Amino acid sequence: MNITNDIRYVGVNDREIDLFEGQYIVPNGMAYNSYVIIDEKIAVMDTVDANFTHKWLDNIDNALGGRKPDYLIVQHMEPDHSANIDIFMKTYPEAVVVSSAKAFVMMQNFFGTDYSGRNIVVGEGDTLTLGSHTLTFVTAPMVHWPEVIVTYDSYDKVLFSADGFGKFGALDADEDWACEARRYYIGIVGKYGEQVQALLKKAAALDIEKICPLHGPILTENLGYYLNLYNIWSSYGIESEGIMIAYTSVYGHTKKAVELLAEKLREKGCPKVVVNDLARCDMAEAVEDAFRYGKLVLATTTYNADIFPFMRSFIEHLTERNYQNRTIALIENGSWAPLAAKVMKGMFANSKNILFANTTVKIKSALNSESTEQLDALANELCLDYMAQSDKTADKNNMNALFNIGYGLYVVTSSDGKKDNGLIVNTVTQVTNTPNRVAVTINKQNYSHHIIEQTGIMNVNCLSVDAPFKVFETFGFQSGRTVDKFADCTPLRSDNGLVFLPRYINSFMSLKVEKYIDLGTHGMFICSVTEARVISDRETMTYTYYLDNVKPKPKTEGKKGFVCKVCGWVYEGDELPDDIICPLCKHGAADFEEIKD
Repeated sequence: MNITNDIRYVGVNDREIDLFEGQYIVPNGMAYNSYVIIDEKIAVMDTVDANFTHKWLDNIDNALGGRKPDYLIVQHMEPDHSANIDIFMKTYPEAVVVSSAKAFVMMQNFFGTDYSGRNIVVGEGDTLTLGSHTLTFVTAPMVHWPEVIVTYDSYDKVLFSADGFGKFGALDADEDWACEARRYYIGIVGKYGEQVQALLKKAAALDIEKICPLHGPILTENLGYYLNLYNIWSSYGIESEGIMIAYTSVYGHTKKAVELLAEKLREKGCPKVVVNDLARCDMAEAVEDAFRYGKLVLATTTYNADIFPFMRSFIEHLTERNYQNRTIALIENGSWAPLAAKVMKGMFANSKNILFANTTVKIKSALNSESTEQLDALANELCLDYMAQSDKTADKNNMNALFNIGYGLYVVTSSDGKKDNGLIVNTVTQVTNTPNRVAVTINKQNYSHHIIEQTGIMNVNCLSVDAPFKVFETFGFQSGRTVDKFADCTPLRSDNGLVFLPRYINSFMSLKVEKYIDLGTHGMFICSVTEARVISDRETMTYTYYLDNVKPKPKTEGKKGFVCKVCGWVYEGDELPDDIICPLCKHGAADFEEIKD
């Protein structure tokens, strides 16, 4: 298979394997990918599993048509990719192996030699020229071993991504990429989200047209789709709206409760309900579902003063992979001393940004009227946002939304008639309650100010404490005149036709401008409330919470000057101009502080 005019595929399909890494079921086999770059010099990219030595060597021989390789580039030392290094070096005694320093230590361990005299050690930014093709090496430690490098070919604009962007399944498997890539990523790489994020930032600086992973198909079209999924997975974001229920049941009573809850969730508008019986399902599939959806229900029995073993194993799989940024609800069953909820909650003690539902369902052997009412309360709590987002079930006159106004942070959405827009503001105030009036103050330099002056309508989205920094980057650090801030999402709309955010808010209000007050640098819009919905019961994001918990710490080391407390932009100089406006977030001098040594 030709990847480009100069790059050939020389990997193999494994249709005999049943368990990858001894634990992951692979009904459609695996692909062990290897590539050859043919130029004035020839480089082979990685080897394959030990079961396919001769097939792989035949593939190389056929691809080269009598020529001999000059280099073997080893990106990853896991045996399914490195098993044939030694036989390759013996088959081609003139070849040189190229890899990271840590990889050569591992070669010594695997093969008893680091090929001293026939090796080239490369690190971050090092290059290797083959002729027309120049290869640049990028370190990717702990994605998912410490020695990993990835390789960028600037001539054909190809990223050889090691295990990144790989998936289960042979190359000719007819299956959805995302499903098996997600299970592969979460199972194998999921613990190392921070390291994957670092690699994605490096990749963003490269002009990539093709991605060649060590497992799965070569990616040649719509690369943004794959990159976006990897960004979601590695930042522990929510990929799909829905609720996953994981349960164990000994005599069927807990199962009956789960089935009833699933029915209630669907009735209340949950877009997707996934149920996994942990004693019978593929555990890797269950773990995948838990990471895919934003809400998780755990239901199990108290068992030997602990929890049922399959549930314990499942939670350990989650916490081992840094499960975070999720809502978890608990259902426990116990005949005389129920402890399951306490044990399950304790297992997440070290997990980040886990919000537990207010309602815990307590079943004493079998469902009764009390525990059934608790199930209904839990369904209401978990589906509050779905019911509020749907025109059919939303309470569009829920003025409790006004109680979420404080000195918080908000996304104000608007539209110029051609494109939706949004910006971050922190000055939203209720000014009267008979009738309800809200004042919104916006900097005149912002494009949203211009739009709202023209249209007279806006939506105020009250950000909740689970909003990540990405929300502030999207709506606070770029102009809607030049950027489509909703390009990567399917927007939800209120009755006035404007967007409201599908997540990270606890309420929104649709406002109609009744009066405008010119405040010099800013304009104040006095508005009536035409619609108000409460989406969740999460706390409003305050300015203080944003500064303490969301905003990354600015990189001020070695710099002298002033830093914007809102976005971290640094003004270098001895004195801060009184009229300074931060070029990123548009805040003035009052929101700057001096950099301290």
